[in-house]
Amino acid sequence: MQHTLERQRLDKWLWAARFYKTRGLACEDIQKNRVDVNDQTAKPARELKVGDTVTLRHGPITRTVVVHALLPMRGPASVAQTMYQETAESMEKNSAQRQARRLAPEPALSIAQGRPTKRERRHLDQAQAPWNDRWSASLD
Repeated sequence: MQHTLERQRLDKWLWAARFYKTRGLACEDIQKNRVDVNDQTAKPARELKVGDTVTLRHGPITRTVVVHALLPMRGPASVAQTMYQETAESMEKNSAQRQARRLAPEPALSIAQGRPTKRERRHLDQAQAPWNDRWSASLD
């Protein structure tokens, strides 16, 4: 038998809806102002009710969800997905961001410097002028 609540703490709801693995992680992100409720900054003890809008920022991804259910305990993922509905604008924006990241060039390819590979090091050693068997450039 599922008991529904009228109000629930924000950190507990985020944990129960499986946005975070622990309530502690949810509290950290809330305190870092990465979670808004109804376009206002929130605290972990902020009480949610059905119909509230929650905005979450996980790195480059921002999700906006509408609260549909409040449950007293964490359940399976299939139940957690019924606790909220992501807005259409949020889904559109995230799919556009995913597409842009997928089409973006690999960042590592733009690195022109860095430690040479073993093969590159051999080529560098062969290309340098010999020191005529001297270990230093000082005059004797």
